Amino acid sequence: MQTLADAFADFGVRHPIQQSLASEFIDLLDDAEDPFERARLTGHFTASALVVSGDGMRTLLTHHRKLGMWLQPGGHADGDRDLARVALRETEEETGLVDVTVQPDIFDIDRHWIPEHKGVPGHWHYDVRYLVRAGADESFAISEESLALAWRPIAEVAEGEAHDASLRRMAQRWIEVRDRHP
Repeated sequence: MQTLADAFADFGVRHPIQQSLASEFIDLLDDAEDPFERARLTGHFTASALVVSGDGMRTLLTHHRKLGMWLQPGGHADGDRDLARVALRETEEETGLVDVTVQPDIFDIDRHWIPEHKGVPGHWHYDVRYLVRAGADESFAISEESLALAWRPIAEVAEGEAHDASLRRMAQRWIEVRDRHP
């Protein structure tokens, strides 16, 4: 089985523009304070998912309650070192989708700042992103973490200036993958 460090290294080779960031993720693995726990207030691992429809043409986004933005589902590792499993769990919890599958390879990585909220100081999220495919049933349920959920055309997200830059990057990457392997 491939270690997470090897997975980050492989990701960096596949995506040279993010190779330096992949090295930062590898370095974080060796931190004496557990980076898989949110108690590490300087920064910690999270996992999220670009959820794509069965036909690969749409993505399911959540209007995040705390951040007030349309984003992919995701959340804290909370001690779980299997970040693909975390991405799948967060997808199921935040969307109510059933029969979803997670692709095991890292799809994207992003380090972003989370502002102070309810006494928790601002900190870095080292977000490891996976591709999650929806099954035949695309009906969803809004969780308490979201203001709304919506299926959006992936091309609209890839080109939409209103979307977060890292979400646009993932949508663009998915379109490239989808078009290479229809």
